[in-house]
Amino acid sequence: MEILLYITGYLGVALFAVLLTFYAERKLAAFIQDRMGPMEAGKYGIFQAIADVLKLFQKEELKHDGVIAPWFQLAPVLLFGVVFGGLAVLPLAPGILPINNAVGVFYLLSIISLDILAILLAGWGSNSKFSMFGALRGASQLVSYEIPIGLCVLAIVLQTGSLNLAEIALIQGRGGEQYLFGLESLGISTSGIGGILNWNVIQFPFASILFVVFYIATLAECNRAPFDLPEGESELVSGFHTEYSGFRFGLFFLAEYTMMFLLSGVAVILFLGAGETPFPNIGFLKLADYTGGTSCTIWHTIASFFWMMLKTLILTNLQVVIRWTYPRLRADQLVSLCWKYLIPISLAGVLVSALWKVL
Repeated sequence: MEILLYITGYLGVALFAVLLTFYAERKLAAFIQDRMGPMEAGKYGIFQAIADVLKLFQKEELKHDGVIAPWFQLAPVLLFGVVFGGLAVLPLAPGILPINNAVGVFYLLSIISLDILAILLAGWGSNSKFSMFGALRGASQLVSYEIPIGLCVLAIVLQTGSLNLAEIALIQGRGGEQYLFGLESLGISTSGIGGILNWNVIQFPFASILFVVFYIATLAECNRAPFDLPEGESELVSGFHTEYSGFRFGLFFLAEYTMMFLLSGVAVILFLGAGETPFPNIGFLKLADYTGGTSCTIWHTIASFFWMMLKTLILTNLQVVIRWTYPRLRADQLVSLCWKYLIPISLAGVLVSALWKVL
């Protein structure tokens, strides 16, 4: 029963974040393009996202006679199931975790990799050259960009000494034994101070570079512009989901936005202090205690959930801004960025992280 409640709660949070991000995307796109955006469905169009989802799920499902039915029907369900399964090890607040997995990082990286299979199934099952080209593009892109993601995660794991995302989050809290820039010998400790000074992106100077690499790679992992080659409508109609409509297209739609939320949440946990408040305790001003509560209290859980969601939604909506700002990369530019720049930088980050830990 408890697991069922957790699953329902996580699904509710994910769907709320998806609807909020979709509404924000419509409004941010309109702002960037100097137009109004949705205005009719509710005040300021706040119900437009709900209306669009209801429309998708009510539309008739159309498919041509040549589709390979089992794979065609399985692909969107598998994709959404894989993405939602990744939420199981995402700690939204202290004590709120369906699976307290000691190797949560490995679980997350492995289960996210399965989205490649779903995209290939969608392209193959559609029996369409446009869908197949999009699926092959997607597979090559996802396989490439999972390497810098894994290396960035490895660098943080080396520093924190844990594969448990919940523990990595707790280490960046006020109770963690943290030293500013790792200067233990000088005794410059931030333990008990909390706030942004305890975040990994501040504790380890090279982590700020790894955060940028990780975030760029997550854009490619989510098939978001400027890395949306699997869905290149200018040459592939709509890529791997060209032949989908109605409910099944809606599942692809939900999976993409849920993946944005999931990977943004992972970035927050690894680099940006998870649910820790950004305000530190300074002298008699206990800003961290006021805005983050103290441990083992209901207020602390609520505050941690608030900060975790706020940081995650900021990163998610930054992906929206990037989509409507930069043009799509060419295929050769996409591969070159990964193999010539992101992978060497992330490899250097792992090396620096290991040396930093040893020395």
